[in-house]
Parts: sequence; C-alpha cells; structure tokens
Amino acid sequence: MTAHEGSGTRERLIAAAAELIASSPGEDFSLRAVCDAVGVKMPTLYHFFGAKQGLIDAVVEHGFDLYLGQKSAMEHSGDPIQDIRAGWDAHVAFGLQNPGFYTLMYGTVRPGYSPAAQSRPSEILRELTARAAGMGRLVVPSDQAAAHVLVANIGVTLRQIILAEPDPALSAAVREGVIAAITGADGDSGDPVATVVELAAADPSALGEAETALLLSWLARLRARRSGAADG
Repeated sequence: MTAHEGSGTRERLIAAAAELIASSPGEDFSLRAVCDAVGVKMPTLYHFFGAKQGLIDAVVEHGFDLYLGQKSAMEHSGDPIQDIRAGWDAHVAFGLQNPGFYTLMYGTVRPGYSPAAQSRPSEILRELTARAAGMGRLVVPSDQAAAHVLVANIGVTLRQIILAEPDPALSAAVREGVIAAITGADGDSGDPVATVVELAAADPSALGEAETALLLSWLARLRARRSGAADG
C-alpha cells in the first residue's frame, strides 16, 4: 500500500464512521460496520487508529473541521461583542444540525481530558474576548469572559440536543445574559451562569448524571472566580 493509498483508506474509514455517527446520534457504532462500508478488514482499521478510541478521536477532529469551516465562512462585523453573538448562534446551529458530531465533540465526558481539537474554536473565542478587553468593553478578564461564553453555549446547545427541541428564546436569553455579565451592560437577562445551573439542576437526567455533575462543577468554578474578582 502506497502512502497515498494509505491516506485515502484512512480518510474513507473516518468518513464511514462519521456517516454512521451522523445517522444515529448518541448511539454506539460497530467497527466491523465501518470496515464493511470501506471494504477493508479489521487489521487495516487497527493499523491506522490503534483502537476504537483512536477512530473516535479522528471523527471528533473531523467534526471540528466541519465546524471551523462554517465559522471561517462567517463575515466579521468588526465589533468583537457582535461577533461573539454571531459565534454563539453558529455554535448552537451547528450542534442542532449535527447532533452526532456535537455530542462527541462536547458531550462525551472523560474527567481531566478534552480533545485536542477543542482548543481551535476556543482560541477563536479567546481572540474575540481579548479584542473586546483591549477596547475596554469587558468587566472581567478576557480568558474568564471566554470561559463564561463557552460553558454557557455548550450547556444551552446540549440541552436542546438532548430534548430534541430547538429553543431559540432560551438560547438568546442566556446569550444576552452572558454578554451582560462580561461587559457589565444593563439588562434583564439575569445571571447567565445561574440560569444554566438552574436548568441543569432542574433535570439532571437531560444530560446524564456524569455530564450534569461536570457541567455544574465548571459553572460553580466560574461563579466563584467571578465573585472573587468582584471582591478584589
């Protein structure tokens, strides 16, 4: 097998696994089904990915490639806060359109681990909050602002995926609450972190016990950091 043929086989295996995941969001998939779809034997799959987790990690990276491809096509307004709004809406839309990919990208939790590909969209968000901070538009450190946005965005998106019901009013309310919190703008959206805490605590089964516990832990840390910054 030449290097070119090997690369082509690897990409076809990823595409086959991605198609299985997309067609049955949240369900396990068979490695044999992936191999059958490509017309190769199991040793070939193990050669490229080592184990099932290696293939899943490759599919996750593929999902982030799709997501970032959509984000790169977005026009920038020149206003970092408005671009954060647009990025939030694009994040939710991608999750609802690609629940199979999204639940692997953000909903599959292993304590202490995050896919390396997650850092790519997070860096884009941190660049926006850093620009906003440079313009004097944030009342919290830029990294903390990015964390507020990301955690709330993930929570809102996962909730809609689990419930299989888009809720644009909820998404907009939490989005504006987050923006009010990081910019100090007046608004009636309340505390966005508290909003997501209440949603997760009200129905722990929606995300699953482990996912809910991790989400609540993240949010509690964010609230504690923000309280500490305010006291200082």
